[in-house]
Amino acid sequence: MLKKFLAIDKRLLLLIGLFVGIIASVVTAKTLAYTDSGEFCKSCHIMNNAHDSFTDSTHAEIACGDCHLPHDSLVSKYTFKAKSGLGHVYYNTFGEEKIPGVLHPTAGSKEAINSNCINCHKSTLENVSHDAKENCTVCHQSVPHGKGFKTEEFYKVPKPGELLENKGGSMNNG
Repeated sequence: MLKKFLAIDKRLLLLIGLFVGIIASVVTAKTLAYTDSGEFCKSCHIMNNAHDSFTDSTHAEIACGDCHLPHDSLVSKYTFKAKSGLGHVYYNTFGEEKIPGVLHPTAGSKEAINSNCINCHKSTLENVSHDAKENCTVCHQSVPHGKGFKTEEFYKVPKPGELLENKGGSMNNG
């Protein structure tokens, strides 16, 4: 079998390899783009409220990943995306009853979201005076997802360990 493979004209092998490489690249690029889309994010039913409010907002034309993923490098973007995605798959599969009705961003998500707000709205920040706040969403909570997304639960400050317990974790590491 190996002898037959090696007997094939090297130009034909090169052409086949090139074709397979192009197809693989296109499929990978399309898949990665789709996983940034609202349609993909909405495929988890817990995201229905977030997606529906997002489609009614001023940011409806951008992809979820434009706000929710870091953009400092492709490595950090895809590492963050994979880690977040694996967490979503786990909780949607094994811990669905522990997922709160209102989703709060993690510290890493907050950092990425705030950085992306600043990067996209840099010219506004240079031309309009802003009070220094902890992050953009302190004042602009309802902008990316519309006014109907936030419930009273959103505004309650979680007790220490509450979010971890809601996700099936514990404050005890031992």
